[in-house]
Amino acid sequence: MGEPKLRFKADDGSEFPDWEDKTLGELFTFVTEKNKDGHINNVITNSAERGLVPQREYFDKDIAVDGNTKGYTVIRKGDFVYNPRKSASAPFGPFNIYERDEVGIVSPLYTCLTPYDDEMAPYLSWYFKTNRWHPYIVTHGAQSGARHDRVGMTVALMEGIPVLLPSLPEQRKIADFLSAVDAVIAAQQAEVDAWEQRKKGVMQKLFSQEVRFKADDGSDFPDWEEKTLGDLGEFIKGAPLSKADIAPEGNPMILYGELYTTYGEVAYEIARSTNRNVDDKYRSKIGDVLIPTSGETPEEISTATCVMKEGVILAGDLYIYRTVDEIDGRIMSYLLNHQANKAISCIAQGKSVVHVQAKELRNVTVVFPLEMGEQRKIADCLSSMDEVIRKAKDELAKWQELKKGLLQQMFV
Repeated sequence: MGEPKLRFKADDGSEFPDWEDKTLGELFTFVTEKNKDGHINNVITNSAERGLVPQREYFDKDIAVDGNTKGYTVIRKGDFVYNPRKSASAPFGPFNIYERDEVGIVSPLYTCLTPYDDEMAPYLSWYFKTNRWHPYIVTHGAQSGARHDRVGMTVALMEGIPVLLPSLPEQRKIADFLSAVDAVIAAQQAEVDAWEQRKKGVMQKLFSQEVRFKADDGSDFPDWEEKTLGDLGEFIKGAPLSKADIAPEGNPMILYGELYTTYGEVAYEIARSTNRNVDDKYRSKIGDVLIPTSGETPEEISTATCVMKEGVILAGDLYIYRTVDEIDGRIMSYLLNHQANKAISCIAQGKSVVHVQAKELRNVTVVFPLEMGEQRKIADCLSSMDEVIRKAKDELAKWQELKKGLLQQMFV
């Protein structure tokens, strides 16, 4: 029998008993109750990201129509629901516990189970967040093949899923400990969300000029002016490099796709390198602003990143927007992301892939502070908030990684 790498001890310091080999069929009974008269309208969706949530809350609308839910399965608090549909975050389908007091109904495509012992539910809900049951699904579930995005399992096959079960006191310790870690993660996520909301509020007040900085001598800065991007700088297409040119060492490089996944409004540290050489015009000057030339949606393409490092190779489907010396690139990046973003999305063209042209970008207007002193005060303020957010996100990532490691080491 396997042993987890991490074990709890009893309150008196003694060892807990060995874990027992069980099957899912020994721990659960399958739910067969249906919404026969259609009187239950609380339709629940089983998602990999958020667990079991009301359909309207998840999709922001009702998908199922009253009267068409008579074949739906009825679930109650403490029931488990298996969704055979795969996703990037749940390659074997999410297996979640229903924790709301209100009776719900779920799609007949889902498999629903009730634990024989309610006290085991907290531990079992954590068990199914691990990948320990995946090998059995790989061996027995792939044969369904009805749809490539679903991992089908008959009731008979599901009953055979092996579960290695600790004693009930050890189950409680495991569930309580992991729930405490989850509470820390939730609090840290709330801190990230709060700071991001604060930043949005500050930007709204700054860019609407409801709040203005003063010069160092206490005087007012000049009024802001409206200019086109073409008036303030030039656009250069990125170097003809791609992911194939990434190398473990060499010159720092930014690819256009990283504007969506890696960098925010301002980039101080660079994640990628390449050993390729390019013309100097493709190497960054501090304050260069990067704008993707293509994306999946108009909203996605209306983003920008200011590079605060000299000599970075700027590559792929992006424009290098090089402003005149009197412009702080950081303020321009913030303005493009939060003031001109709607105008940029309106000029994007295409269907499955949208593009934006430099000649169109040149006509986009921004209202901005003329004085470099005011630009820097605004950019420094927002950059300081970005740094707080970055640190909060780093802390959140550490806790999430810790939880991932605990799930790997506390279950077998």
